[in-house]
Amino acid sequence: MALPEYKKSFLETCVSAGALKFGTFTLKSKRVSPYFFNAGLFHRADLLRSMSLAYAQSVKAHGDADSSFDFDVLFGPAYKGIPLAATTIDKLADLDAAKYGKKSYSFNRKEAKTHGEGGNIVGASLKGQKIVIIDDVITAGTAIREAIDIIKREGGELVGIIVAFDRQEKTPTENDDDGKPGPSAIGEVRKQYGIPVLSILTLDDIVEFLRSQGSEDDIKRLDEYRAKYKASD
Repeated sequence: MALPEYKKSFLETCVSAGALKFGTFTLKSKRVSPYFFNAGLFHRADLLRSMSLAYAQSVKAHGDADSSFDFDVLFGPAYKGIPLAATTIDKLADLDAAKYGKKSYSFNRKEAKTHGEGGNIVGASLKGQKIVIIDDVITAGTAIREAIDIIKREGGELVGIIVAFDRQEKTPTENDDDGKPGPSAIGEVRKQYGIPVLSILTLDDIVEFLRSQGSEDDIKRLDEYRAKYKASD
C-alpha cells in the first residue's frame, strides 16, 4: 500500500538529514540492527519544522479517521517532549484552526517549583483535561509510564500517545533471537492502558519506502531483522 504523502516526505527528510541510516548498528539492547533512527538530530529549525508537521499530520489523520478521538492538552514529558509539544500544537493549529486552534500544551518540571505558582506542571493545567502524550520513542516503556503517572496525579485523563517511530519489534530478553514473535513495549502500553499509541513512522513504513527506492539489499536485511525480532502485537 502506498505511503501517505506526509510519511513519504518525512522519510525523505530523515534520510537526507542522516536521522535514518542504513548499515550495521549495535543497539543498546545488543541487537545488531540494519538501520538506525536518531530523532535527536532534528535540532535545526527546518528539520524541527518538518518533524513537528509530521507529528501534527499523524494526529490529524487519526482524528479524521476516528471521530471519537479528541484531546485538550498535548503533554511533552521533560526534557525531549517539551519542544515537541510546543511546536506540534502550533502545526496542528495551522492544519485545522477550527479544530485545534484552542488546544493547549504543557510539560513537567523535573523538580517541583517551590515559589510563585509552585508545582511541577508548566503550561495548561492537566486537571479534568483529556491528554495526549508526545515523545520521540518508547523503548522499554519506563519513561512513558512515568509521564502517565504524572497525568493521573494531576487529575488528567490520558486518551492517547504519539511517538516519532515504532520499531515494531519485541521487547529485548536474554534469548530473544529465536525468531519467535513477542510483545513490544508499545504493544504492552496499548494493552495496559487501552489507548491508541500512534507513530509518525513504523518499520513497515521504512520497508515500503525502500521498495519504492529500489534498495533491494537494504530491504533484504530489514526483512531478515524483522523476521528475527518481530513483535506479536
